[in-house]
Amino acid sequence: FFLSNENRAPTLFTPGEPGQERVLHLELKTTAHAGLVGFPNAGKSSLLRAISRAKPAVAAYPFTTLNPHVGIVHYQDYEQVAVADIPGLIKGAHQNRGLGMAFLRHIERCRFLLYVVDLSVSQPWIQLQDLKYELEQYKKGLSERPCVVIGNKIDLAQSRINLPLLKEQIDDRVIALSALTGDNLEELFLHLRELYDTYVKTEQSRGQSPVKW
Repeated sequence: FFLSNENRAPTLFTPGEPGQERVLHLELKTTAHAGLVGFPNAGKSSLLRAISRAKPAVAAYPFTTLNPHVGIVHYQDYEQVAVADIPGLIKGAHQNRGLGMAFLRHIERCRFLLYVVDLSVSQPWIQLQDLKYELEQYKKGLSERPCVVIGNKIDLAQSRINLPLLKEQIDDRVIALSALTGDNLEELFLHLRELYDTYVKTEQSRGQSPVKW
């Protein structure tokens, strides 16, 4: 301010005024079209690796995924659908058990949900009930978003026995597949696109711009 041609190195100054101090808490929420929701070891990371180029860690122990991973599903007409691998939830997640609150917050930004259940366990529909309960307790209406139920591990004998029982117990559409072998992934690709197209049309009817990748 005091610099001039005559005064090239000013030593004058004016006292500064008190500044402002703030403590800001920033919360990061992963944005994606679809969210893979399920219990630990349901096969969410394996499924994301199977349908996209994302490479989340896969192992035979729970909580392999501690941070969301986003994979992009590419279609022939150049549309791209973003799918987020949400870390595994457990009972009581809405009470922050198993870092539940940190995981649940990412689901808020997903436009539709892909519930991944392990078909090989006894009464797999209980998994779905528990997952929807945790979502609803965390945020009212979250469990009512458009969804599909993915019955994973259909390559196992017990899974093929449990599949018709699961369909009898729930009203949601069920897609049985194997993330490990790739069986019936095509049905998932087709229905994922249907969910995406419905989301785009809904946003456009509201005069809003849908999220694009």
